[in-house]
Amino acid sequence: MSQYESYYGGGGGGFLQGGSPFSQSGSPGGAQASRSFRAVLILVDWTRFHQRSEAAMSLRPINGRLFAKTEQAHGDAPWSLDGFEIGHVTMVGAVLNMNKQSTNHVYVIEDGYGQVEARHWVGTTGNTEAEVEKWSDIQEGIYVRVSGFMKSFGNKKYINASYMRPITDSNEIAFHYAECITVTLTLQRGPPYNFGTAQQKSIGGGSAAYQLNNNTMDTRDEYSSLPPLQQQIVRFLIARDEKDGVHVGVIARNLDGGKVDAEKLSEALDGLMDGGHLYNTIDDTHFALSR
Repeated sequence: MSQYESYYGGGGGGFLQGGSPFSQSGSPGGAQASRSFRAVLILVDWTRFHQRSEAAMSLRPINGRLFAKTEQAHGDAPWSLDGFEIGHVTMVGAVLNMNKQSTNHVYVIEDGYGQVEARHWVGTTGNTEAEVEKWSDIQEGIYVRVSGFMKSFGNKKYINASYMRPITDSNEIAFHYAECITVTLTLQRGPPYNFGTAQQKSIGGGSAAYQLNNNTMDTRDEYSSLPPLQQQIVRFLIARDEKDGVHVGVIARNLDGGKVDAEKLSEALDGLMDGGHLYNTIDDTHFALSR
């Protein structure tokens, strides 16, 4: 059973007691200062998140060579590749080495273009048993797809992996290599033709060059071969077109009059993620289309 079923009831989080430097025992203002400081932190985090560009919320296919070219101006700066800001990344490669520790699992992945380190932090989902089961199929010597976002520690960068699965179809490997080339050249030169038409499109720069035209549904024909429920999810996300992603609960309430089976919805979301059509945005409960 998929992890997404547990998200229908919502959830919450909070600050650790004594976690703020303005705790009741350590500040002149006591509890009031603590609440004010926390409010400021929330506002700062909210502002930083909503100032992210659309490129930062996209899913960028990379290989070992592109990974080596990623850079960060400073610790708080966004990651970039060839001058374009990147958010989540996805990669395909063989697992050369695994090192499972109590707090995190380290994977060394090789794709013929270089070696990449991916780390998965244990216990981040709150359901340890489900998490262990989800990652139990990862073994040395197999090909996997890994998705996550760029991080660095001690001047060493890695992929902070939020998703990893074995590859069962060798065509996916070749497709990923071609996708890396296509996306990179499209960002650098712009698309040569308007998607879904034979009309020449003017060359444009910037990350918007890789965006599909939202005004015409014929540019979405790549979804017509998906199962009916997966198509419903995709069409709903296209209609919403929210760069921050849509919560799984909102998706559930808007499919089949809110009567969609939770397990079937979870399987459909997993299938769309496996196919590279969806990715998580602000957390594991929010989904957006990979464009």
